[in-house]
Order: sequence, then structure tokens, then C-alpha cells
Amino acid sequence: MENSRGSIRDVTFSSKELGEDVELLIYLPATFTPLYKYSILIAPDGKDYFQLGRIGRTADELLKNREIENIIIVGIPYKNVEDRWKKYHPNGEQNKAFIRFLAHELVPYLDQEFPTYQMGMGRALIGDSLAATVSLMAALEYPHTFGKVMLQSPMVDEVVMNAVKEVTQPHLTSIYHVIGKQETAVQTTKKEEKDFLTPNRELSKLFSEKGFPYFYDEFDGDHTWTHWQPDLKRALKKMFS
Repeated sequence: MENSRGSIRDVTFSSKELGEDVELLIYLPATFTPLYKYSILIAPDGKDYFQLGRIGRTADELLKNREIENIIIVGIPYKNVEDRWKKYHPNGEQNKAFIRFLAHELVPYLDQEFPTYQMGMGRALIGDSLAATVSLMAALEYPHTFGKVMLQSPMVDEVVMNAVKEVTQPHLTSIYHVIGKQETAVQTTKKEEKDFLTPNRELSKLFSEKGFPYFYDEFDGDHTWTHWQPDLKRALKKMFS
């Protein structure tokens, strides 16, 4: 049944915030029609989510079986690891600009181009590792713009913990959060080994204490797509069914 496969468009978007052209990969469901409204899922690490995560195929299957509502998925690929660090890491020099790009440029563009719900609960962010970190920071900074965030093994540091501590309206942000039990010595971009598990457990406690609408799970595995890919089906169902 070929006709149950969505399509992926390549779009180049000119960003003033970043001062560069940003490549976008936009997945539209097989049954896409301007007559219906669609939830939006934005994925930094966009190429990884489509190629390694096979998120388009997962969405095809869930949509075909009517297990999730209508969604459009927007992937934002990074150029290289340096570019990724600069934009996604809380200390990266383009981090603030990237978050502004998401909220002030990308969202208005998507709302203009596609039949979206135009409200926070109709928009989600998803990321793995540093892409999860920037997704969380964007959702916390713009809770009325992004109402849902899915975190697969985020990098958690003091900046992230403090941002969560400062939240005053946790009910605005629904969170899906997973981490692997073997994520105790993760090779970072800066070639250091880091324990991801302990800080993620601390973050999880904080999410619960603050009273976010929240789902948490620890999987048996390490910091790789081997585990994030099969987790996507549950993540999409939890957030979009």
C-alpha cells in the first residue's frame, strides 16, 4: 500500500536570527489535505530523526492505524558536530538565537504555510541528547508556543536544572522523558566521558516535584539510536493520541 506513505519536502528557510539559510525536512502525511488541522512536531537533529529514527515511517504506520492524530513533522538538520554544539548546547554561542529562531521565525512560517492549530498544545518538540536539551530549553522559555516536549536522553547540566526550577506554570508543558540505564559513560561532542543517567534522574525528580504533566521511563540500553528508534512509537502515541 504505497499510498499510506507520507512525503518529505526539502525547504530552505532564511533565518534572520541565525543569519543563515536553514534546511528543513517537512513530512506531510499520506492523507494530507488543507481541509484538516494538523499538530506540528519539530525535531532538531532532523536528519537523524528521519534516517536513523525512521520517524516518517513510524508516523505513517501510526496514522494508518489511527493511533495518533494528524501531524506534520519538521526536521531541522545540523551542518556538523560543531554547528550542533553551538546551537543546541546551553553554552553554545548560537543557542539563544536558535531558540528564538524556533519560536519567532519557524513557528509563524509553519502557521502560515500549513493548516495548524496555532496554539501551544498543538506544537511539540522532540530531541535526542543535545537536541533534547535545546528542545526542553525552548519549551520552557516559550510555554505558550510549545506545549509538549519529548526528551530522549537529554544532556542535563546546571543551566538546565535551573531553568526547570524557575518554571512557574508547569501545567503548560507536557513532558515525555526517557534515559538509558547504561548511560553512565557517554562520549560527548567535546570527547569527554559523562554520566547522563544520574543528572537525568535528578531532572526527573524535579519534573515530578514541580507538577508537570509527565511521563518517565528508563530503558535497558545506552546513548544510541538502537534504543531511541524503537522508543519513538510510544513517544508519538503518548503525545499525539
